[in-house]
Amino acid sequence: MSAWDHSVWTVPPNSQGYLTLAGAWIAAGLDLPSDPDDPLFAHLLAEAAKQAGWDRPEVLSDTADGAALIAPDRLAPRRAAISPDAVAPLGAGTGTGDTMYLAAVDADRMGVSLIQSNAGGWGVGLWTPTHRISLHNRGIGFNLTEGHPAEYGPGRRPPHTLAPAIVQRADGSLRSVVGTMGGDAQPQVLLQVLARSLCLGSDPAASIGSGRWRWGAAEGTGFDTWADPGNVELRIEGHAAWASADGVADLGRRGHRVGTDGPHDNSYGHAHLIEVHDGVLAGAADPRALTGSAAGY
Repeated sequence: MSAWDHSVWTVPPNSQGYLTLAGAWIAAGLDLPSDPDDPLFAHLLAEAAKQAGWDRPEVLSDTADGAALIAPDRLAPRRAAISPDAVAPLGAGTGTGDTMYLAAVDADRMGVSLIQSNAGGWGVGLWTPTHRISLHNRGIGFNLTEGHPAEYGPGRRPPHTLAPAIVQRADGSLRSVVGTMGGDAQPQVLLQVLARSLCLGSDPAASIGSGRWRWGAAEGTGFDTWADPGNVELRIEGHAAWASADGVADLGRRGHRVGTDGPHDNSYGHAHLIEVHDGVLAGAADPRALTGSAAGY
């Protein structure tokens, strides 16, 4: 998917990674302010993520057509619905988990964007007796409604939230490797990192460390954001510029139901980013993570 003069790649369905691409395509066609501290910047990106993701429970499955999900003719009406002044209507949160993300770029400028997760906490709560490996509970992504495209069944793969990404320049060279933990919030976090990095030209530290927003509730499983898409709350991280009284009031006037959390809150993802510039690698690890680092060679 092309956005901000770059090609952005991610893993196909049954991953929710298509939401990163869809959100970036929608946002790239909006008139984003050059100042990321402007509440309008948060409003437009949040609306892009919501328009991209609200119907994920209905359309995502292991048989979903990824190209169709990010087709411009499907996304164009969603972009057109977004207003800078008010929350857009829809066509119809992140909690504790156990996810690890790793980005690596070698001397030949080959990049790896790797994510591993047990889903919720310790997964299903069972361990293999020989290797003591905990088994995941990604089966929570299945739907039990008969006829649903993600209906549980033998040989099926459940929709999942893991969405690592790679960015290429127009000439095909590697620009960046990026990813995050965060359940349903992963594409929302990556959209904000990409907007700061590709659209505003922010360095990796600013792209990763700046305050974020996310759709969801103060308390949730991390996998239920889109259960009631017309009733999602826009949560603001405490150190974001829009977390001020004026910023919250501004977003409220645009029609958002706004809640705030503390600075560098765990529920806003642990993103990591490596960028390649003129033979130099630049990277940043998320300060929200208990463990994590950026290391060179």
